[in-house]
Amino acid sequence: MSALPVMSPFRRWAGTPWPDAALALLAMAAQVWPLLTLQNETGEPWHWWGYVAAAGSAVPVVWRRRAPLPVLVACVTMGSLYDVGDPVARQPLWYGGLIALYTVASRSGRPVRLLAFAVPTVGGLLTVGSSDTALRGIVLSVSAYAFGRAAAGARAHAAALEERAERLERERLLEAERAAERERARIAHDMHDILAHAVSLMVVQAEAGPVVARADPGRAEEVFDTIAAAGRDAMDQLRRLLEVLKQEQGPRAPQPTIDDLPALADRVAGAGLEVAYAVVGEPRRLPPDGGIAAYRITQEALTNVVKHAGAGRAEVRLAWHPEDLVIDIVDDGRGAGADLPPGGNGLIGIRERAAACGGAATAGPREDGPGFRVSVRLPLAAA
Repeated sequence: MSALPVMSPFRRWAGTPWPDAALALLAMAAQVWPLLTLQNETGEPWHWWGYVAAAGSAVPVVWRRRAPLPVLVACVTMGSLYDVGDPVARQPLWYGGLIALYTVASRSGRPVRLLAFAVPTVGGLLTVGSSDTALRGIVLSVSAYAFGRAAAGARAHAAALEERAERLERERLLEAERAAERERARIAHDMHDILAHAVSLMVVQAEAGPVVARADPGRAEEVFDTIAAAGRDAMDQLRRLLEVLKQEQGPRAPQPTIDDLPALADRVAGAGLEVAYAVVGEPRRLPPDGGIAAYRITQEALTNVVKHAGAGRAEVRLAWHPEDLVIDIVDDGRGAGADLPPGGNGLIGIRERAAACGGAATAGPREDGPGFRVSVRLPLAAA
């Protein structure tokens, strides 16, 4: 689960009405300031209406984000009525109207914002008393509109970046889930191979134990040693796999690889099946996943021989080629038969393991005599 984004105190404060209230108060102070600091030439106090209009042109800014256009209309209207009172101080800038125009430009649709820009600007040009004032008004209106559009573009860009970040995060989580599913499937395959191999050897030895004990009591101890060895090996391999599932990722024993195949053949031979192990060609370096796949595939194939084939002899042959490794596991049993259909789960697992490494696997009856053959090709380069 991804962590929730932490909102900064500034962003939390910006989402409240207080920033707009502070902005309105600042604009009102700036517009009332000339009335408080400038003296009338006649010595009389300024008309009270000037204070009302100056304050009234700034107060609506509090609601600028909730109703941009009405706020602009209110600010411009109060500003245009400022000269109704007489006498009043000259106003250098109408900050409330500029803030409202900026808000309309940044938050309203194209028709609304163009109309909101054109009407006050044209109206101001028709009523001003000098070209300097008209030029200043045009520059200020264009600037406020341009800053509003820039703010809208920045918000849109930030929203697009945030959406992209969220999409990438979702994709990352999905990929993590897929990787976890692949890992669980791999662990399930490994556990199946380990348990099926160990239990098959133990069952064969246990079934043969009474016969051996009666016929050759001296060999009975060897049978029990084989059963114990198979059980210990299964426990060791299962312990390695279960370490993967722990949250504390401490050091783990390595998975068995192609170098452990001779020991695997000897262990199966201890169960009463004659196993020959042969290597042809110069051994080369396999990718890590290829080495593990070579061991698990051979383990599954020998397990099938012990469980289903009824064979007296099996052979594991490794043929090293410049581009790949070919592993053949053959036996002299009864072939596919009813107990080992070509689409059995063990053979499906063999094909999946080989394909995951970029290789391929075939299985079927031997052509050179009775028995069954599993042939696997594993590339020497990583898939």
